[in-house]
Amino acid sequence: MSLITSLAIGYGLGCLAVIGFQIALIAGAPWGRLTQGGQHPGALPASGRIAALVSIFILLGMAGGVLSAAGLWPQWPRWSSWVALAIQGLVTLVNWITPSKPERMLWGPVESGLLAVASVVLLAT
Repeated sequence: MSLITSLAIGYGLGCLAVIGFQIALIAGAPWGRLTQGGQHPGALPASGRIAALVSIFILLGMAGGVLSAAGLWPQWPRWSSWVALAIQGLVTLVNWITPSKPERMLWGPVESGLLAVASVVLLAT
């Protein structure tokens, strides 16, 4: 297995882990301080849970774009992988500038790692 293939799979698994976190939020996990600016110290209200649900679909699209670029997913248009990278960059930035220190400390490094991996995959394919 090539390095790019391994990185793309790692990116997909990373997105699945974040999706797992979003599912837990939707189910009522008391992790509001770790997401959405840390505005809710416990479980998210309905609007926050809807945002978590929307995030799942965005994450699936991002994973699909990167996996497709690496040839591991049905071929999507090349622009979809670059959209995924742009969104990943925005998500990374937002997680570093959030007012929630716990959110910054958890998601800043995680999202930076995902951004680095997606960048390498896309620049190498």
